[in-house]
Amino acid sequence: MKTHIIIPARYKSTRLPAKPLLEIHGKPMILWTAQKALQATFADSVCVATDDDRIYKVCQSAGVPVVMTGEHASGTDRLGEVARLLGFADDDIVVNMQGDEPLVPPVLLEQVKNLLIENPHCVMATLCEVIDNFDDFYKNSVVKVVKAGTHALYFSRSPMPYDRDGHLKDELGERPKNAYRHLGLYAYRVKLLKEFGTWEQGELETLESLEQLRILENHQKIAIDVAKVNLPLGVDTKEDLDRLNAMPFDEFVKF
Repeated sequence: MKTHIIIPARYKSTRLPAKPLLEIHGKPMILWTAQKALQATFADSVCVATDDDRIYKVCQSAGVPVVMTGEHASGTDRLGEVARLLGFADDDIVVNMQGDEPLVPPVLLEQVKNLLIENPHCVMATLCEVIDNFDDFYKNSVVKVVKAGTHALYFSRSPMPYDRDGHLKDELGERPKNAYRHLGLYAYRVKLLKEFGTWEQGELETLESLEQLRILENHQKIAIDVAKVNLPLGVDTKEDLDRLNAMPFDEFVKF
């Protein structure tokens, strides 16, 4: 069994076009992300997966392994194509590292990989963080997950679980109970990736626009655990990009 880190990278982005190629401290973001992935000593291979020739050429010129794929509706579908193109074995593990999160600590990549290995009955593993304020709890941009032990029960953009006897959100000192923010870090078994693209989108995935629900709707299990360290914010908007560029260079590269 081998472990592969794949970084899906799309040129098109609704909020921030050409996002992977936008520069942070003079270097395209996708190269910072790949550099972070290459620090993960547990991985047998690392590559960027893209359907855009511009991203492909930037990675190739920098010596970063890159695979050209077709267009896909989701990052998971793109990973499945890479697994087939590179001939990964069914019992191999693929860690999905988001291309717009250049500050991901390698320890989290290893944690999600180990979580999948420790739960052989699960086809995927992912991580979460405690939600400690009601502002995030009610934001639909913050994906919530309900879990039981190390199993994910459901993912939603709505606030959940509902605390029927709980306090009002504006009550000082209170925070949501058993509320977790889902983090976009995944580890998959290659067999699952090859099957995922053959499954139709279900009603829940379509309603929530959350592709991980396709796995639950097909009666498969997802392992989940609280992240060992905080995951720094990624780049979703121009303000996020400006924030990283405003960080002192020495501080940025230490992450």
